[in-house]
Amino acid sequence: MSDIKVLVAGSGGQLGSELQRTVPAGVTLLAPPEVGFDLTDAAQVQSLINSLDPDWIINAAAYTAVDKAEEDPDSAYAVNRDGAGLLASAAASSGARLLHISTDFVFNGQKGSPYLVGDQPDPLGVYGASKQAGDEVVSKILGDRCAIIRTAWVYSSLGNNFVKTMLRLMGERDQLGIVADQIGSPTWANSLARACWRAVLSDLSGMHHWTDAGVASWYDFAVAIHEEASALGLLPKPCVVKPIRTEDYPTPAARPAYSVLDKTPTWQALGLEGEHWRSALRKMLAEL
Repeated sequence: MSDIKVLVAGSGGQLGSELQRTVPAGVTLLAPPEVGFDLTDAAQVQSLINSLDPDWIINAAAYTAVDKAEEDPDSAYAVNRDGAGLLASAAASSGARLLHISTDFVFNGQKGSPYLVGDQPDPLGVYGASKQAGDEVVSKILGDRCAIIRTAWVYSSLGNNFVKTMLRLMGERDQLGIVADQIGSPTWANSLARACWRAVLSDLSGMHHWTDAGVASWYDFAVAIHEEASALGLLPKPCVVKPIRTEDYPTPAARPAYSVLDKTPTWQALGLEGEHWRSALRKMLAEL
């Protein structure tokens, strides 16, 4: 049996990089550095997919600057809605399946219990709205030939993310105030990548949720980063981490107060359960 050919859009990002590190047997990855393309260029997207003829496309590309999106919604929608739609259209015409990555930010965070895949989206800002629009476009074009995985609070040893920012600030400052009233599930991009590969190999379709296990506030996450990084000798000095309220740290974009996703059905469907976020964090920090 021949390998499944998989094209990764956004191969240079956090998830894309981890997808390259975790390619399973039976998969040929179509994401070398020379395969770069403009997700907003319809002709280029169609031409690339026609030439490579992938069996699956994983869309790990996204405009994720949550606050900047409020000032530049056109750029957010160009990638998160229109770019996703171009990939879906190209997949439809070539016969490829699509795995599209979405976000917990499609929800308003007011539910107070883990969000189910069927819960009504109600994004608070441009980023979430643009991602939700992309989800709708992809579903409309491809139907059961696509799978959408919503995830949350993604970090890795590569790129810019909360963990890397905390390590830098903890090395520079004696004290940090971190928001303690926003709750979610930190997710190592490596864990998410493994789930994506399992989804491809099992021909997953429909809407799904995937994060690592457990819940935390940003404050909890920061405290854990400090403790684990200190134990590994990654911090030059101690730093006091104090809890603050969202209202004490205003941002251009509103964030959901509680965006924990119910991922149990996805874990069961894939036969792969996420590990606890703190265990995953420890593994990621050990790579630095």
